[in-house]
Amino acid sequence: MSGKPQLKGRAARLARLFPAGAGQAARAPFVLLVVLLLGGGLIGLLVLNSALSEGSFKLDDLQKETKSLTDEEQALQRDVDSYSAPDALQRRARELGMVPGGDPAFLNPDGTVKGVPRAAGQSSFRTPAVRPPEVLSPYPAQSPRLGAPATTNQPALPSSTTGR
Repeated sequence: MSGKPQLKGRAARLARLFPAGAGQAARAPFVLLVVLLLGGGLIGLLVLNSALSEGSFKLDDLQKETKSLTDEEQALQRDVDSYSAPDALQRRARELGMVPGGDPAFLNPDGTVKGVPRAAGQSSFRTPAVRPPEVLSPYPAQSPRLGAPATTNQPALPSSTTGR
C-alpha cells in the first residue's frame, strides 16, 4: 500500500476534484512573489537613497551660497556704516562746498519767537563733530509737563521781518 490513507465517501469525491500535485504547484508563485517584493524593496531603497544624497548635495551648495551672500551683505553694511558716520558726512559735505546751517528761530503758538535766527555759516555753535544730546548736558533730560506754557518770553519780530 502507499503511504497515503484511502479516503472514502464524500472525502474521496472531494479529493478527486483537486489535482494530486496541487501542493507543489502553489509554492512556485509564492516564491516568485516574495522574490519580486524583495527586489522591488531593494530597488526602492536604492532610489530613495539616491534622492536623499542629491538633496544633501543641493543643501550643501545652498549653505555655501548663503554664507557667501551673508559675507557680502556684511561687507556692504560696513561700507554703508562708514559712509553714514557723522564725521564722514561732515567731510563729504565740506568737499561739496556746503556750510553748517544757521541757528533757527521758532514761533510759539502765541506769536512769540524763540531763539535768534542767523544766516548759514554764521552759527554760534562751532563744534566740529555732531554729538548726541547725552554728551551735551551732564544731567539727564527732563520731559516738560504737558500743557505747560513756554518758559522763554521773547518779543515777536516786527511785522516787516515776518513778511506780512
